[in-house]
Amino acid sequence: MSTITREILSWYGSDNPGTLTNLSRLLNHGRLGGTGKLVILPVDQGFEHGPARSFAINPAGYDPRYHFELAIEAGCNAYAAPLGFLEAGARDFAGQIPLILKANNHDVLLEEKDPDQAVTGSVRDAIRLGCAAIGFTIYPGSEHRLSMYNQLRELAVEAKAHGLAVVVWSYPRGSGLSKEGETAIDVTAYAAQIAAQLGAHVIKVKLPTAHLEQAPAKKVYEKEKVPIGSLAERVRHVVQSAFDGRRIVIFSGGAADTDESVFEQVRAIRDGGGFGSIIGRNSFQRKKPDALKFLDTVMGIYAGTVK
Repeated sequence: MSTITREILSWYGSDNPGTLTNLSRLLNHGRLGGTGKLVILPVDQGFEHGPARSFAINPAGYDPRYHFELAIEAGCNAYAAPLGFLEAGARDFAGQIPLILKANNHDVLLEEKDPDQAVTGSVRDAIRLGCAAIGFTIYPGSEHRLSMYNQLRELAVEAKAHGLAVVVWSYPRGSGLSKEGETAIDVTAYAAQIAAQLGAHVIKVKLPTAHLEQAPAKKVYEKEKVPIGSLAERVRHVVQSAFDGRRIVIFSGGAADTDESVFEQVRAIRDGGGFGSIIGRNSFQRKKPDALKFLDTVMGIYAGTVK
């Protein structure tokens, strides 16, 4: 085991050997194994955005097995998906890559001002499918946020008792925030703190902008001169907000973007002390050779073999 992996595991002193083993599986698998960095392929977009919006650009993606193959061939640390996608391939690809069961989901057939998530998978499902972790989304800013916090806490207790790691998608959204505020630096940092306080081992947030949403927070940021001018500085502050960097924070890839734009974001995550990326649409919406080349560059930036 590498020194950095051993150090990261030491941050989770209350966890049992089973959970630490599964967290180690995430950290030690794939091309970036043992470096303390992660690149995870998440494919929950079929549920979250709809099949055509997710897969029509690359029809191979309609087949759940395609995503297992892509994650394995690219050397990702893990593959995350809802129950149905994992059930469709977990047997064929058993033991070839750590799996994360996305245990709740939301559709866009009705766009609510205050979104909620339905619980769509269980700890029992995750164990049956051989997963290393469960994933769960919360929406800080939604009027339903407190019930989501309660659901996550209950599920996290059960997952840890059965030796699974807990990955939290902490996505500010809802009537409590402006659209710009969903990725504001103060709100994103707050979202990371909330996920850490709820017991997450791995926290997934969106890349923050320099916007300051909440007036009381803005006064503090300005008075204390918190550095947020560059993306790397904002990443560093979000990581700091997750127990001074003692929780793994990874950043969402978002909607499909140009290669160089994504690579610049990855460099900022690396330079700001982020632990990696969870990149879905920017990966699987490309033909496989292009996706493999793209992910190879992303991992090369984190590994230090690509500038």
